[in-house]
Amino acid sequence: MIIGIGVDVCQIDRYAAAEQRRPGFSARWLTPAEVALPLSSRAARFAAKEALAKALLSEGGLRWHDAEVTKDDHGRPSFLISGTVAARAAELGVDRVHLSISHDAGIAAAYVICERLDS
Repeated sequence: MIIGIGVDVCQIDRYAAAEQRRPGFSARWLTPAEVALPLSSRAARFAAKEALAKALLSEGGLRWHDAEVTKDDHGRPSFLISGTVAARAAELGVDRVHLSISHDAGIAAAYVICERLDS
């Protein structure tokens, strides 16, 4: 059963401008491993976290270092969740989080589906 769906898009140049205007902007939203990535990947991870908040039906209170976008050996992205994000997922009965991210033509996009596996 689908618990929530979230989508977000981020203009990469707008994200870059936010980083320049506000020192520490990326460090506020992204983990150290994510901050070390290229600009387009940072923007995609920002979009992924926004999409995750929507899929978790969040009204705030989530710490974004509690959701890290990682990739497996084949390059498929997924979330490593802990703390406040894991607690919200458990509260909703989420068993699986699906993530798709992409960046092209100056736009980063992310799509998240939170699912409960019914037995």
